Amino acid sequence: MAFSPVAVGSDASPEPGGSGRLGEEADGERRGRLKEAGGSSLASLCLGPLAGSRRFGTLVECLVLNYRLRQGPGRGRERGAEGAAEGPLRCCGCGRFLSEPVTVPCGHTYCRRCLRRELRARCRRCRDWLLPAGGTSTAAAPLRTSVVLSQLAEKWFPGECERARAGGRLEELLAQGRFREALGAAGQALRADSSNLMLRIYRAESYAGLQEYKTAIEDLNFVISKMPNWPEVYFRKGKVLHDSGFVGDALQLFLQCLALDEDFLPAKLEVEKTLRDVLSLEKLGESLKESSWSSPHTRNKSFVLGSEVTESYCNLQLCPEQSLGRSEVLEPVIGSLNRAQSAHALNSTKALAKEDGLKRVSSEPLLSGQEKGALLKRKLSFSEQDTVVCEDGRNKHKKQGESTNWDMKLAYGTVPGNLIDVSDFECSLCMRLFFEPVTTPCGHTFCKGCLERCLDHAPQCPLCKESLKEYLASRKYSITELLEELIMKYLSDELYERKRIHAEETAEHSNLTKNVPMFVCTMAYPTVPCPLHVFEPRYRLMIRRSMETGTKQFGMCISDSQNGFADYGCMLQIRNVHFLPDGRSVVDTVGGKRFRVLQRGMKDGYCTADIEYLEDVKVADEEELKKLRELHNFVYNQACSWFQNLRNKFRTQILQHFGPMPDREENIQAMPNGPAWCWWLLAVLPVDPRYQLSVLSMMSLKDRLIKIQHILTYFSRDQSK
Repeated sequence: MAFSPVAVGSDASPEPGGSGRLGEEADGERRGRLKEAGGSSLASLCLGPLAGSRRFGTLVECLVLNYRLRQGPGRGRERGAEGAAEGPLRCCGCGRFLSEPVTVPCGHTYCRRCLRRELRARCRRCRDWLLPAGGTSTAAAPLRTSVVLSQLAEKWFPGECERARAGGRLEELLAQGRFREALGAAGQALRADSSNLMLRIYRAESYAGLQEYKTAIEDLNFVISKMPNWPEVYFRKGKVLHDSGFVGDALQLFLQCLALDEDFLPAKLEVEKTLRDVLSLEKLGESLKESSWSSPHTRNKSFVLGSEVTESYCNLQLCPEQSLGRSEVLEPVIGSLNRAQSAHALNSTKALAKEDGLKRVSSEPLLSGQEKGALLKRKLSFSEQDTVVCEDGRNKHKKQGESTNWDMKLAYGTVPGNLIDVSDFECSLCMRLFFEPVTTPCGHTFCKGCLERCLDHAPQCPLCKESLKEYLASRKYSITELLEELIMKYLSDELYERKRIHAEETAEHSNLTKNVPMFVCTMAYPTVPCPLHVFEPRYRLMIRRSMETGTKQFGMCISDSQNGFADYGCMLQIRNVHFLPDGRSVVDTVGGKRFRVLQRGMKDGYCTADIEYLEDVKVADEEELKKLRELHNFVYNQACSWFQNLRNKFRTQILQHFGPMPDREENIQAMPNGPAWCWWLLAVLPVDPRYQLSVLSMMSLKDRLIKIQHILTYFSRDQSK
């Protein structure tokens, strides 16, 4: 049956699993706490400054949560909508056909209408911000449709695309305030396609713009009867009620919208605006005085509107889905709103009735008493009736059993096999099937790896040359989920082959003895930090591959005029990568194993090599080991003396760059590369790289200590001078 605000009870069912008096007592206790919290929240908002948007946002969240709890389990937060689009191209927001698809930064795709009208602040699937900078206007960032998905929509479902374009033309008329033209166009379109619910939404907006609220409500009720879990229709209906003067009941519809979709931005803003208007000391004081929160009969008390407003509101016919019972926390607010708006509704609607001769709702209809009674008795139940479109574009009701041409499942559920072509899913850079497709802000789609390689060279789209500096700075290359789902569904065999090839390429990059990537730059030593500033495109690619394969390693060698790079080097382990906004990066690495180059190569611009790793030859003879320890201790003490005798300026610079000198180790042969302090000292000594390279290549700890001793003796002589 239709919902009527004349007598709205606030009874609640007992908790699930409970029964009888115990359940009622627990429920009553919980409600009491909720009422106290609601009262204190309202009071605190009134006693303090009302400018805090965060405080209102918190209050709105509490009201929505309470409203959702009042509906009981299984209602609210519905992800799907009954009667929504059945097919491969669905909008993540409204669930309808994906006309003019726009892929947002998180990788999910919405129809342009949902984004252009700013119906949402966050993504419905992942709750990331849809708009730049956490919800700013889209005016500064034009919405670009996805080229690939748009072409698929036009190829697969041209009829649906034409329907969407017709809706777009209606939106333009409504935005320009040409409501008469929009109404005529919507009526004509509905005569040709009576199953299009969006046309009814547009027609309802046209009626509302002409202030024919009753007819607008009839259209919206029909849409709700077909799609009871569509949040937008509750918002549209709430706007109509708000414009016609029923602010309190509009507030309840806005909360119903938020109960279904907590991120529906316009509804949240309307609730905040309504609360700001009503939460004044004068209005709230009157509301709290008239409310009966402390009364034991509050749960069963009905809220009664004024008789004049009641008669008008009954003609607006709220749908059965709204007969959910008001929250006790909301009753004082809605009551205050309705009482505050009653006089406004009476005066404004009388004045409107005199303009243009247009049919609209009045809080005092110009009908006889008998006609008023007849209107009150005609409460339409949409579970027993349906609505069809007349020749003049308006609705008429008909009884159950009569047939209509309504078909809830849209005609684009399947894609003809002859229209599926692998060339529609090919990357324009590598000319292969999309692998991890990402869509740029300009609407073009590429393989993630292909796009990253292009951005290494220039921060612009490879196709249209539009600047992608902000996109590069964010480094949020989210996979376009819808496109990936389509490939998995329609091109599974091709995708399997594409993944196999990618796995082979990744395995090749993961090998740490064959075709190892080489960074030709400076000397690196085991256990010694080696920070790098990476700016060349070839090395950006090399570092990225090292991270993606999971090895996080590459070789470091100094250059060689004959062979390109030296015969010996050191592996570097990536500890952290800090990306700069322009694509450059600061890479924090530390030295690992030493190696000797066996064969050189080249891949994608950077050097590679087949290598073998070096380890120190261990001394087994006890006498030799004793002499080696004595030499080790002597050279260590000599190194400490040299470092302490350095000027404070030099010593500070060394400590900042390389850290403190490692401690002496008890087991000097425990590590395959020998004691760590030797490599630290070799890194800080001002020695020619060729001399350092000869020490790096040594596999005898004794020979290495003797070399270091010679260097320290030379520099100690200089210090004494």
